[in-house]
Amino acid sequence: MRDLTYPSVILTAKGLFKVNGMKFQRSGGEHIPRKGGAILAANHISYVDFIFDGYAAQPSGRLVRFMAKKDAFDHRVSGPIMRSLHHISVDRANGQASYDKAVEYARAGEIVGIFPEATISRSFEIKELKTGAVRMAAEAGVPLIPMVTWGTQLLKTKDHESDLKSRGKTIGLHVGAPLEVTGEDAVAETAKLRAAMSALLDKAIAEYPISPEGQWWAPARHGGTAPTLEQAAKLDEEELIARAARRAAKKE
Repeated sequence: MRDLTYPSVILTAKGLFKVNGMKFQRSGGEHIPRKGGAILAANHISYVDFIFDGYAAQPSGRLVRFMAKKDAFDHRVSGPIMRSLHHISVDRANGQASYDKAVEYARAGEIVGIFPEATISRSFEIKELKTGAVRMAAEAGVPLIPMVTWGTQLLKTKDHESDLKSRGKTIGLHVGAPLEVTGEDAVAETAKLRAAMSALLDKAIAEYPISPEGQWWAPARHGGTAPTLEQAAKLDEEELIARAARRAAKKE
């Protein structure tokens, strides 16, 4: 797979990280295989997670092909970039096609990045996970690698003002040991994936240089003021209802 754009995008991102004085906390980078396919399952707490999840694979010299909403591929600016990076378009009206493409990539030796929560977590906890990551890894015969990013919610997330200009932010990138999955009980194996990601999240929060106590960007379970998982689920439901109402209004 030829990558004419990806190297320059990485160099640009690294330059921006340096200009913005970003600091990184890393662990588990050795779990990213230097060759061969894998499914990288990451948490989702901001709109820029994929940039940093990809950065976590850099020490292993790997490029990550992310599964992303079709909207990003349809946009006149981001679309050509996403395609040149060989990311995978996810059309929720035809999810099987994107699933099959991810399996094809992984079998061919690529690392495929997926957000099994499907949407950004307003609670900043690990939401209930879809079983797709487990099923893809099992079908492709590749390891499933859990990962957690922390601190990206301070840049751009739901329900809060973006802050892409402040300097000196710290981003945590924590990769867990690969999980061998069979797909025979995708629900049970997805529960194991969620447990692994939750443990990584606790580690990320514990090691973060700012205490979570009283912070809007920290889970209630850690003393933050973010919505609980239950409260966040209700907000997600309200958002879906409002979105459906807007679509219906456009058709009238």
